[in-house]
Amino acid sequence: MSLQKSTQLKVLGVDVQLIRSLLKVIILISIAGAAISSRLFSVIRFESIIHEFDPWFNFRATKYLVTHSYYEFLNWFDDRTWYPLGRVTGGTLYPGLMVTSGAIWHVLKDWFKLPVDIRNICVMLAPVFSGLTAIATYFLTKEMKDSNAGLLAAIFMGIAPGYISRSVAGSYDNEAIAITLLMATFYFWIKSMKIGSIFYATLTAIFYFYMVSAWGGYVFITNLIPLHVFVLLLMGRYNPKLYAAYTTWYALGTLASMQIPFVGFLPIRSNDHMAALGVFGLLQLVAFGDYVKSKVPSKQFKSFLIVSMGLVFVLGVGALFGLTAMGWIAPWTGRFYSLWDTNYAKIHIPIIASVSEHQPTAWPSFFFDTSMLIWLFPAGIYLCFQELRDEHVFVIIYSVLCSYFAGVMVRLMLTLTPVICIAGAIALSKLFDVYLNVVDIFTTTKIQEKYKKLPIAALISKLIILLSFGFYLFYFVLHCTWVTSNAYSSPSVVLASKNPDGSQHLIDDYREAYYWLRMNTPEDAKVMAWWDYGYQIGGMADRTTLVDNNTWNNTHIATVGKAMSSSEEVSYEILKQHDVDYVLVIFGGLLGYSGDDINKFLWMVRIAEGIWPDEIKERDYFTDRGEYKVDKDASITMKNSLMYKMCYYRFAELFGGRDGVDRVRNQQISAADAPKLNVVEEAFTSENWIVRIYKVKDFDNLNRDLIKTTKAGTKKKTRAIKRPNLEIRD
Repeated sequence: MSLQKSTQLKVLGVDVQLIRSLLKVIILISIAGAAISSRLFSVIRFESIIHEFDPWFNFRATKYLVTHSYYEFLNWFDDRTWYPLGRVTGGTLYPGLMVTSGAIWHVLKDWFKLPVDIRNICVMLAPVFSGLTAIATYFLTKEMKDSNAGLLAAIFMGIAPGYISRSVAGSYDNEAIAITLLMATFYFWIKSMKIGSIFYATLTAIFYFYMVSAWGGYVFITNLIPLHVFVLLLMGRYNPKLYAAYTTWYALGTLASMQIPFVGFLPIRSNDHMAALGVFGLLQLVAFGDYVKSKVPSKQFKSFLIVSMGLVFVLGVGALFGLTAMGWIAPWTGRFYSLWDTNYAKIHIPIIASVSEHQPTAWPSFFFDTSMLIWLFPAGIYLCFQELRDEHVFVIIYSVLCSYFAGVMVRLMLTLTPVICIAGAIALSKLFDVYLNVVDIFTTTKIQEKYKKLPIAALISKLIILLSFGFYLFYFVLHCTWVTSNAYSSPSVVLASKNPDGSQHLIDDYREAYYWLRMNTPEDAKVMAWWDYGYQIGGMADRTTLVDNNTWNNTHIATVGKAMSSSEEVSYEILKQHDVDYVLVIFGGLLGYSGDDINKFLWMVRIAEGIWPDEIKERDYFTDRGEYKVDKDASITMKNSLMYKMCYYRFAELFGGRDGVDRVRNQQISAADAPKLNVVEEAFTSENWIVRIYKVKDFDNLNRDLIKTTKAGTKKKTRAIKRPNLEIRD
C-alpha cells in the first residue's frame, strides 16, 4: 500500500513539474506577445513607416545591403551625403542592425518564398526583438533569485516605457536589437561566472561580438564586466571559475570585436577599452599569485604579494600614460568626458550638447518612464546587499553606474531601465513570497491549518498589502499603455493633432516637402539644411545633402551654421562654394510646432562660433537686455541672418498684411519689418508652413549693387574651408 502511494506521489510530482514548466512557457510567450503588441500603436494609428531621424539612414543602408553583396556594403562610398566630401559608409557604421534585417529578409524571401517588403521588416524589427528582450531578462533575473522574479522582470521589461521609447514599431535604430543583446550577454556572463563554463563564456563572447556590431554602447559591457571582476577580486572572491569565464570572454570577444571595420584596433588602442585589458592582466597575476601561495610559506607570500602589486601598479599606470602620450593609445573621447562633467560638452563640444537626448534627465522622467518600479528599485538593491552573492554584486554595480549616467543624459535611461526592472522584480517577488505563498497553501494541509489559526488582524493586513500591490500592478500596466500610445508612438515625420470635434488630424508637412523635392528637383540637386534633417532628406527625398545626423565632421556642420546665421551676402558665398541648389528650413511659428529651426538657431550660432569666433558671436543675436527675441526688438544681426529671413518671409501675408503672431515664441512679427530675400527665392512651402524650401539664385540674376556688396563686403570675411575637425558619433 505504501509503495503504491509513493508511486502515485512520484507520478504526481512529475505532473506538477510539467505543469509548472508548461505554465512558464505559456506565460513567457504571452509576455513576448504583450511586448510586441504594445509597440504597434504607431502602425495602427498611422501606418507602417520609419520614425525619427537616424532610422532613415539605417533603412537606406539596409536597402543598399539587400540589393548588393555584403562585401560591397562594407566598401560602400556614399557620394550623396556630406557633399562634397562624401562618406565611407561601410567603415563608419555598426552593421549589425542592417545585417540582421537583411538576413531575415533573405530567409523569408528565399526559404519561405514570402514576398515581404524590406521596409516592413525594418518597421517590425524592434517590437519582435523586444519580445526576445523580455525572455532574456527572465533568464538573467532567474539567476539572481528564482523563476518567479524572472517572470515579473520579463513583464516589467516587456512594457516599461523606458525601453518602449526606443523600440516601438518604426523605431529602426541600433537600440532596436542592442538591448536584447545586452541582456543576453549579461545572462551568459553570469551563467559562465557561476559555473565556470567555457561554453557559456564563449556564448558571452559571441553575443558581445553581435553587440559590438550593432551599437556603440557596447563599451558599457566592455567596462562593466571587468569592473565586476575587479570588485570581486577586491572582495577576495577569486576562484578558477571566474578566471575561466573572464579569460575566455575577453580573448574571444576582443578578437571578434576587432573584425568590425568601424571598431578595428580600438579594443587594444583606446582608453575606453583599457579597463578590460588591465583586468585581464590583473587576473593573470592573481592566478599566478594563487599558484605561488600554494607553493610557498605565508610570510614569504605576503612579501611577494606587496612587492609585486606595487610593481604592477606603477608599471601599469606608467605604461598607460606613456603609451597615451606617445599616441599609441587613443585618449578619452569628448563623449566620455561629457558623461562625468555635465558642462563639458556645452563648453567644448556644443554639437553634442545641442541634441535634446543628451541633456540631463529631469526627475519626473524617472517616474514617467518606470512608474512604480522607481521606488521598488532601491528595495531590490537592498535585498541584493543582504545576500551579496557574486551575481548580486554585478546588479549592484550595474545599478550604481547607470543611475548616475541616466541622471547625466536622458538617452541613458534606456540602459537604466533593465536593471530597474530586475531589481523591482526581486523586491516584488520577495514580498509575494512572504504574503502570497500559494503553492504551499494548496499542497500542504499543515500550512492550511496554520493559516486558520492566524489572528484576523494578520490576515487583514496581508490582504491589504496584496490588494495594494495588485492595484499598483494594474496601474503600472495602465500607465505603460497610456505612455506608449500617447507619448512614444507618434512618428516624427507625421504630426497628429485634434480637430474641434475631437477627431484626429494628421499634419504631413515633412513628407509633403520631401516628396516635392524628390519629384521637382534634379537628381543631382544639393540641399542644405541643418544636420537634424540630413538622414530624412537622403532617405525620403533621395537628394544630396551637405550634412546629416552622423555629425562626424564638426567643421562642415559649422559651415552650414555659419551660412544660416550670417547675412545674405556672406551666406551666398558659402552656398556657391558648396554648389547648393536648395535650402530647407523648418518653421513652426504658424502652427505652434516648437521643434523648429528658430528654436535650434542658437546652437547653429554656437557651433559656427567655435570655428569662426571672430565672425560669429552669440551675443550679437540677443537684444541689449540679453533676451533671445524674434519680434520688433530682435537684434539687427538676428534680423539680417539668412535663417530669420527664410523663416519669416511672407509671414505677414497670412495675417492680411498686419503684424503676425509666432505661436511658438508668442511674439508679434512686425509687418513693417517684413524681411526681403535677394540671394534665394521661395520654391515651396508646405501646407502648414512647417517646411520651407528656397532655391539659390544664379549669380547673374542678382542685382548689380548686391554683387558689388557681395564682392566688397565678403571678400575679407570669406575664408577657405578649414581642415575638418573630426568627431566620431556613436
